[in-house]
Amino acid sequence: MIMRGFYRRLNKYLILALTGFIIVHLLIIPVRLAIAQHQTPKPQAILTLGAWTDREKTAAEIASWYPSLDVWVSSGTPPELVQPIFQAAGVSKSRLHLDYRAVDTVTNFTTVIPEFQRRNIRHIYLITSEFHMPRAKAIATVILGSQGIAFTPISVPSENPKQENVLPTIRDIGRSLVWIFIGCGISVKC
Repeated sequence: MIMRGFYRRLNKYLILALTGFIIVHLLIIPVRLAIAQHQTPKPQAILTLGAWTDREKTAAEIASWYPSLDVWVSSGTPPELVQPIFQAAGVSKSRLHLDYRAVDTVTNFTTVIPEFQRRNIRHIYLITSEFHMPRAKAIATVILGSQGIAFTPISVPSENPKQENVLPTIRDIGRSLVWIFIGCGISVKC
């Protein structure tokens, strides 16, 4: 009986400690975003969540306005179609990074984190369709925020006037939290 009470109290304290650990880590995200925004008020790169040429055309236009910014297109249109878009906007191939590793919106972010960290990028323009932006911002807040990378969203008008269902957003926030807590921030291969 004494041991059972001891284990119950121990489990209770472990659960409280784990809950506290998670809450502290989640509260750090807004602080890290604020610090990144303060230290780097202007974006240093462009990240486009690809697969729609209108997003890539918008990224190319913005890249033409900011010739010092490199552009990442995550799992977008095939290279033979996307490269002419950037070429027509006067964006050199050396500034364009086509990344086809992502299979969904969460991995659009997780696959580019190591490259952003290697280049000390602390603030990006985030480009996606307006109907997709709420979910992209939620995921970016968790994943980019946990790494101290701020973002400035740029919504591309779309023919789909409705926003995405809230369930994929909730699911992807959960997946993003798992990504943070299991240590996948260290390696792309989770």
